[in-house]
Amino acid sequence: MPFKNKTLLITGGTGSFGNAVLKRFLDTDIGEIRIFSRDEKKQDDMRKAYSNPKLKFYIGDVRDYQSILNATRGVDFIYHAAALKQVPSCEFHPMEAVKTNVIGTENVLEAAIQNKVKRVVCLSTDKAVYPINAMGISKAMMEKVMVAKSRNLEGLDTVICGTRYGNVMASRGSVIPLFVDQILKGKPLTITDPNMTRFMMTLEDAVDLVLYAFEHGENGDIFVQKAPAATIEILAEALKDLMKLKDHPVVIMGTRHGEKAFEALLSREEMAVAIDQGYYYKVPADQRDLNYEKYVEEGDLHITEFEDYNSHNTERLDVEGMKKLLLKLEFVRALTEGRYIDPEA
Repeated sequence: MPFKNKTLLITGGTGSFGNAVLKRFLDTDIGEIRIFSRDEKKQDDMRKAYSNPKLKFYIGDVRDYQSILNATRGVDFIYHAAALKQVPSCEFHPMEAVKTNVIGTENVLEAAIQNKVKRVVCLSTDKAVYPINAMGISKAMMEKVMVAKSRNLEGLDTVICGTRYGNVMASRGSVIPLFVDQILKGKPLTITDPNMTRFMMTLEDAVDLVLYAFEHGENGDIFVQKAPAATIEILAEALKDLMKLKDHPVVIMGTRHGEKAFEALLSREEMAVAIDQGYYYKVPADQRDLNYEKYVEEGDLHITEFEDYNSHNTERLDVEGMKKLLLKLEFVRALTEGRYIDPEA
């Protein structure tokens, strides 16, 4: 395998994605996995939970170039997952989102280039498409930084590409653990807008997407998984049904700061150039330079009308379909058996 005896660094590695990668990789022939984050408590918890000599921990912040430069020495591959992800908190603190999601990404990529890291996969979000909130805008800029950096790598060994995905079910801070917590405490489910739709992916799907990008990506590519979607109402009904609490009360609280009615994974412009690869879409980078006149002469400039790819026009899950997807989550399966597993453990 390409990871045999190699060193992988995961920024923001104490989060849900980092834990999912560890569960996938630790028992393989990978040489070393470095967890880079600013949370020493979560790092200590992970160290004790996994107790594996392949696992190394680096305290630092992607905002601090020197700390990520030090951590990337001797690294072969990077999964860049560090980010501020909560939409409302980024609305109230937009410059914090810029410092982590934009400047932090610039730091990671520059450190990777300086230390001759072979491949970097940057994790983005559907909120970067037609962004209306600070989190999405900062992630859209993160993607632009990634593509711009990838243009200047001719003659170098580093390849930089990205992934973009929607709602990762049961990831930290997401709605499913919140709903479960509310049900277990006898509180009403707080739903923003019942008709709001979101793409639904498991953490395993997210890891698969990053691995696909790792194996197939070229400089500047962005990869998207074709994913089903569901309304928040359908999600709540499916969860109540699985927990045999169909009559559990629900409170409609209205949309929060910066929330969309639906999300898009690909814009119309991206769909015009996207390459359908079966389970995934690949959006290659625009490799033109700023000398547009030569492209006019070559006849390469054109505009084509396409529909975007969003959570309203993708496959729509009903309650039964949502239940099947929820049952892929270990902590949900445990709940149906009368056991409790911390979804963030």
